[in-house]
Amino acid sequence: MIPALLGTKMGMTLILGEQGVAETVTVVRAGPCVVLQVKNKESDGYDSVQLGFRDVKPHRSTKAMIGHAAKAGTGPKGAVREVRLDAPATVAVGDVVTVDVFAGDAAKYVDVVGTTKGKGFQGVMKRHGFGGMPGSHGTERKHRSPGGIGASAPRGTGRSVKKGKRMAGHMGQIRCTTSALKLLKIDAENHLLLIRGSVPGPVGALLLVRRSKKRG
Repeated sequence: MIPALLGTKMGMTLILGEQGVAETVTVVRAGPCVVLQVKNKESDGYDSVQLGFRDVKPHRSTKAMIGHAAKAGTGPKGAVREVRLDAPATVAVGDVVTVDVFAGDAAKYVDVVGTTKGKGFQGVMKRHGFGGMPGSHGTERKHRSPGGIGASAPRGTGRSVKKGKRMAGHMGQIRCTTSALKLLKIDAENHLLLIRGSVPGPVGALLLVRRSKKRG
């Protein structure tokens, strides 16, 4: 069985849990995904499947991807990802994978991989959680300053800025994995997964939902 599925973040809402307690969940529209390619150890050195998600118009794709998708009997896809497998695949090229892969006790927890929201260029207080300079005692127009960046250097190294120094810069827009989130509900009819907690990215972001590697 394929342990992952591509989807889109739809937003967040509240549902009532088993004990009547409100649970904050993220709604993910996962699949249906088409199997575009199947790899095995004999020919490729490892087992995997390539999933295609979300139809796009041919003029928004390439001739190579259009021909690749045609081998699976489908049109070009907006997102294509490869999922590694621990055993040979039980699906064939052209098969459709849905949220049913998460049904059962084997998928109580999932990992969600996505791209975080981009925050642009940010200072050290927002980017790294610095406390800033004092709000009084003569501080003037330096309240959000990072302070010294080259002082207190070890002997012989000089007052140079060391590699890895936390400073202002670009924040967000990076690949992020949120691990071991509980899968509370599966809506197979509407291809929806209700996952407790927050996941990376804005509404409409592309996500990879896979079975948790830390918790089964």
